[in-house]
Amino acid sequence: MAGLSIRRVKLHAEVCILMDVAANKPTILYVEDNPDNRLLIRRVLVSEGYDVVEAANARDALERIKESAPSLILMDINMPDMDGYALTAKLRAIPELNRVPIIALTANVMKGDRERSLEAGCDGYLQKPIDIDTLTSQIEKFLTAKR
Repeated sequence: MAGLSIRRVKLHAEVCILMDVAANKPTILYVEDNPDNRLLIRRVLVSEGYDVVEAANARDALERIKESAPSLILMDINMPDMDGYALTAKLRAIPELNRVPIIALTANVMKGDRERSLEAGCDGYLQKPIDIDTLTSQIEKFLTAKR
């Protein structure tokens, strides 16, 4: 880890995470239970220079957040155990994550699904199947708006 400046950041409920304060690349946490979807999105984002941290479920996501501070979170909505709506609400309760954009990435395309995602605390909504040609520009819009 030569050349990295690591800083410990205290989070809600006395949880600590490590933040790479020298990194140029945004870190994206992708919460998705489908390994094929994770592989596709990881390949696209890594090829564009993003660091990608993956979580297969809500429990994994909460653990990953302790290990790295994401610049943006891509949130699958339909997951076992705890859905993306509930996980988003839980993440929004952590003050240090208030400014981190959470984007719903979901196959839920019925009337009201977008609104439900936004009400749960998501900042945006992207429909599956994902258009890999526009994914990075959509992510960049959220990252730019955050700053």
